[in-house]
Amino acid sequence: MAGKLKHVVLAYSGGLDTSVAIPWIKEHYGAEVTTLTIDVGQEGELSDAVERAPLNGAREALLVDAKEAFAEEFLFPALEANCLYQGIYPLSTSLARPLIVRHLVSAALRLGADAVAHGCTGKGNDQVRFDVGVQTLAPHLAIIAPVREWNMNRTDEIEYARAHGLKIHVKPESPYSVDENLWGRSIEGGRLEDPAAAPPEEVFQWTSHPSDWPKAPEEVRVGFARGVPVSLDGAAMDPVPLIRALNEKVGAHGVGRIDHVEDRVVGIKSRETYECPAAVALVQAHQALEALVLPRDLLSFKASVDRRFADTVYEGLWYSPLREALSAFSESTQETVTGEVTLRLFQGSARVVSRRSPFSLLSRELATYDRGSTFRQEAAEGFIHLFGLSNRLAYARRREALTETEDGGTLPASRKVSPPTPP
Repeated sequence: MAGKLKHVVLAYSGGLDTSVAIPWIKEHYGAEVTTLTIDVGQEGELSDAVERAPLNGAREALLVDAKEAFAEEFLFPALEANCLYQGIYPLSTSLARPLIVRHLVSAALRLGADAVAHGCTGKGNDQVRFDVGVQTLAPHLAIIAPVREWNMNRTDEIEYARAHGLKIHVKPESPYSVDENLWGRSIEGGRLEDPAAAPPEEVFQWTSHPSDWPKAPEEVRVGFARGVPVSLDGAAMDPVPLIRALNEKVGAHGVGRIDHVEDRVVGIKSRETYECPAAVALVQAHQALEALVLPRDLLSFKASVDRRFADTVYEGLWYSPLREALSAFSESTQETVTGEVTLRLFQGSARVVSRRSPFSLLSRELATYDRGSTFRQEAAEGFIHLFGLSNRLAYARRREALTETEDGGTLPASRKVSPPTPP
């Protein structure tokens, strides 16, 4: 036995890893186990998972509905930062972990538990997110990671579950590990681990196969207020139903499938497969609206902040001063990000076809080439002269340096400047 503990609160999804963790913790630590399931909008019957927990040895099974908080406190701040890890992944799983950690710590403190547990492996990112989050919010709590500690593979876990008579739904012939929430699905395991093999169609549930795509384009109009989506096609909607409606509508057109090689926090590359229809569409629409209402210098600087925000969340540092500062900056830029963006869905793509805002910086009077333009074209010549002044001066000085070198000095090859050939 690894060591005595009295009470452990286990972050419990009802999947294979956390199901086998219940008896394993009891055997190795002599502790009672309370399971905590957080509803962040995952598909499937959560009540079934909660009902199976006591049958698998849990003292008590708790269920928390956190969908609203997930959307408002995590997803929408991420949307304000156009959150895409490595420019591709909307961080659906990553964003749910700090919320689960918050409830996990809260439950442990309320119940007087001396430890928390999770079902993360020693190769993945989630162990970092859970451990760093718990250590930040409640450093006195012990952390147990059964899968990481026992070093079992999925086949071993299935055999362990059968030997202990556990109620599980995973079968050897379907070895995929799936994580779901409002923002997307992540699918791992099996042949998906081979980056040279195309994902089998059976792993996708939220995005349609090309043979099932609608034969005609469909448009969806997303309304934003201060950077937050508030309506679809002119109808006001609360966050959770809005995201779900977009997942269904956008996914029907095959939009939101992500298949890429990802750099994990622990230093390894992995092939990752996701379905994030609503997230992909909303980020695209949000970026289009920002391009309409934010000035160029702010857009340029914010792009670097957006990338840093995505990296920080991916690395499990939601509860950090840096993430809070990045969020504060992003939120401060959203005062004028209000308006509507129309996306055209067709043949696996979502394309922005219109955007409008009362705070648009696109002035027709300035931009038009028709009569009535208020842009003073004669001012452009003076602007260009001043704009290129430092560049002209620097080029001339480099020419002088090159001439002096040719007269007897030496200049490294990497520093040589080739003047233009006269006509």
